[in-house]
Amino acid sequence: MTRFLLFVIISLVSIPLFAQNNSNTLLPEIDKTIENNSYYTQRKEHGITQLKAQLKHTLVPEEKDKITQKLYNEYQSYQSDSALVYAQTNFQIAENLNDPEKLNQTKFNLVAIMGTLGMYKEGIDILNAINIASTPNLKGSFYSVSRVIYGQMADNASSQQEKEKYLLLSKQYRDLCVTFYDPNSTSFIIAKADWNLDNKKPEETLDLLLPFFPKIKQTDSNRAIISYIISQAYKLKKDRSKEKKWLCISALSDLQLAKKEYISLRSLAFLLYEDGDIERAYTYIKRSLDDAVICNARLRTYEISKMLPIISESYQQQNKTNRYQLMVFLISASFLVLILLALLFLLFRQMKKLSKAKSDLSSANDKLSELNVELNTFNEKLNLSNNTLTEANYLKEIYIGRYMDQCSDYLGKLDEYQRKLNVLATTGKINDLLSAVKSKEYIENELKEFYANFDKTFLQLFPNFIHDFNALLIPTDTIQPKEGEQLNTELRIFALIRLGIKDSAKIAVFLRYSISTIYNYRSQLKNKSAGPREEFEEKVMQIGTSNK
Repeated sequence: MTRFLLFVIISLVSIPLFAQNNSNTLLPEIDKTIENNSYYTQRKEHGITQLKAQLKHTLVPEEKDKITQKLYNEYQSYQSDSALVYAQTNFQIAENLNDPEKLNQTKFNLVAIMGTLGMYKEGIDILNAINIASTPNLKGSFYSVSRVIYGQMADNASSQQEKEKYLLLSKQYRDLCVTFYDPNSTSFIIAKADWNLDNKKPEETLDLLLPFFPKIKQTDSNRAIISYIISQAYKLKKDRSKEKKWLCISALSDLQLAKKEYISLRSLAFLLYEDGDIERAYTYIKRSLDDAVICNARLRTYEISKMLPIISESYQQQNKTNRYQLMVFLISASFLVLILLALLFLLFRQMKKLSKAKSDLSSANDKLSELNVELNTFNEKLNLSNNTLTEANYLKEIYIGRYMDQCSDYLGKLDEYQRKLNVLATTGKINDLLSAVKSKEYIENELKEFYANFDKTFLQLFPNFIHDFNALLIPTDTIQPKEGEQLNTELRIFALIRLGIKDSAKIAVFLRYSISTIYNYRSQLKNKSAGPREEFEEKVMQIGTSNK
């Protein structure tokens, strides 16, 4: 299916661009088209098969007339024998319709295909029997068919006298075509251009055809005819490059429409032969002959058969020269291969020595790399130990200072508390003394002050602790102290863990909670971890350090 689409694109897109290309770019397109001949033939056969199916299921005479006319047109330059069959069938249908115009048109078809088949006498007999006066609007077609068949007879004449006679008749009928054709019709344009060429007026021919050419549909068989006439105009102007270009355009149109009876590819082959492109010339002339034989176009077969031996001989000579050059090349290449093998042997020995040296060097590098890795690992551990030690020393310094201040404060408070109790005892206020001893207010105030001092000191050491700690949690489960608090219970637990106190029993004593309560707090916060649960406390230990 992909291949089919590719060919459709080529056939629909490439033709409008031909006029912008030169022969050097068009020749590869022709090569590709010849190579893919089966595609274009299948497309042609598909269209013919559809028309035959329509004809088989049609009973209306008028419809049969239209379909057989189409089948004749499809076969005309494709298979002459089949075209003759449908021309005869079309003639019989027209006779039954009793329509003079249709009947004469079918006769024109018979004459045209008989000319292709070399049946000149039969074609002329039909022409002579036509009463063209009964269909005056077909006079242009009548004279056109007469021009073509007498032109074919001139090309196939056995003597110069006959040739000149038929050429004169052909030109006379062509001049009549110009008179009777509609000036806006393609047939008039072709006939007028032919007249200009015959009268050595290439400029007038080009002025007429070049503006008209872009208007021709890609599927119109006249496209190839007009391209060929343009090439002949450039031939008269001795512009070989443009002559070749327009022959290429004409040949491509013929090949892509699957025509088998044509002249452009044969003419192009001869130009290529003169240019020294023997291989391509041979391919083109051989393809032209094969197509002419398939079509049973006798005149084209005869014309090609005169050129084929000339090109074929040059092709064979070129092949002989190529074989000689190939033999010289093979001998030279063999000698070079022997030299190369010797060099490779020497190179192999040298590479073997080099490989051993590289292996030894690689082994030494591997050992050095291992030592470097071990050294880097050792350095990393040493750096980590140094950082940890530095941090521990720093923490110790801070907390020793705080501890001494705290102890001094507590000694002062205990001394004051002792004096207060002593006063109560010496003044005999026993009840007040008992109340003071039993009251927890003093202890609670001291604990509150103790925790406040702890929070303040910790946050001085780790000012971003709360932010960094929350970054380890799921965003919806972050922890924030209440207004007036610096740290809450959960934050204090992990503050102690950050200071290296990981034992839940010690944390419980410090915070005056049960061990199970501390354990539950730790488990709940691990479950809220944004990362792996088992790495949570390890990441807490990295808060505020260079190892983070």
